[in-house]
Amino acid sequence: MTASQKEFFKPEKVSAAKKAEETDSAAKGIVAQETAARDKKTEKLRALRLAKEAVEPEPVPKKKRK
Repeated sequence: MTASQKEFFKPEKVSAAKKAEETDSAAKGIVAQETAARDKKTEKLRALRLAKEAVEPEPVPKKKRK
């Protein structure tokens, strides 16, 4: 087994553009996951609110005295 340069030296540096692209894609992925989770939660809460409103009658506002 012969030794090569790749085993002893660090690989070539990644260009700044490549690094920025990887960071950007990771950030966009995180934002997309958070948006999907927020939308899912919103839909769930909306369904619960609509179900609650369907069961309970709307409260009649009290008349103000003068």
